[in-house]
Amino acid sequence: MSETIVEVRHLSKSFGDHEVLRDVDFSVAKGEVVSIIGSSGSGKSTLLRCMNLLEKPSGGEVRFHGQNIRNAGFSLQMYRARVGMVFQQFNLFNNMTALENCVVGQMKVLHRSRAEAEKNAMEYLTKVGMECFVRAKPRQLSGGQKQRVAIARALAMNPEVLLFDEPTSALDPEMVGEVLSVMKTLASSGLTMLVVTHEMGFAQDVCNRVVFMDGGVIVESDTPEVIFTHPAQPRTREFLARILDK
Repeated sequence: MSETIVEVRHLSKSFGDHEVLRDVDFSVAKGEVVSIIGSSGSGKSTLLRCMNLLEKPSGGEVRFHGQNIRNAGFSLQMYRARVGMVFQQFNLFNNMTALENCVVGQMKVLHRSRAEAEKNAMEYLTKVGMECFVRAKPRQLSGGQKQRVAIARALAMNPEVLLFDEPTSALDPEMVGEVLSVMKTLASSGLTMLVVTHEMGFAQDVCNRVVFMDGGVIVESDTPEVIFTHPAQPRTREFLARILDK
C-alpha cells in the first residue's frame, strides 16, 4: 500500500449562507495522479484552495503526512513548498523574468543560494521546454509559455505533490496541448498530482483515479475505466453524457 501524503477529512466550506463544500473525504497517495472533474460551481477549485489554505475551511481537516495543517506550530510556508500549486491564471510576477520567477521562492522559502536556485530553476525550465525564454518577462510570453513557466516554478521547489487548478482553461485551444504534454511527462515521472480539469482525455488516459464532484460533495471516485465506461451513479452518467457528447 502506497504512503498517504494528503488526507481531506469531513471538509466543509461556506461563503455566508452558501455551502460550497460539504463533508468531503478523500486522500492522495504517493505517486498517484488524481483528476477532479465536475460542472462549474461544483466545488472543485474551492477544494484545492482549501487544501493549501488559500481559503480557510469552515470545518474538517486537511492532513499532510498525518499532521493537521491548521495545528499551532505547523509551518504553512514549508507545507506550501512541499504541496505546490499551479493556477488557472498563471500568477507569475509580471516584473520578473521567467528565471527570476523560478528563483525567488527557492531563495526566500528554501533559503537556497542564488547560484543553487538558478541552477535548479534552469533544470526545470529546460524540462518544460522554456530554456530559450529565461530572460523573457510574462508580457512577452504566450499563455501556454506562461503556464509552463508556472509549472517550472512549482517544480523548482521540489514539491511532494502538485495541485493543478484548471491549468488549461485560460489557454487558447492550440496552446492546451503543449501544457497537457508537460503534465503527462510529469505524471509518467512518478510525481504525485491532483488535477482539477475539464480535459476528459487527460483524466481518462493519464490519471490513476478520477473523482467526480457535484453540489459540493464527492459523488463518485474510481479508476478512469470505471468512471468513463460504467459509472455507478446516475449523476456521473448524466454529466459525462453531456460533456463527452460535445
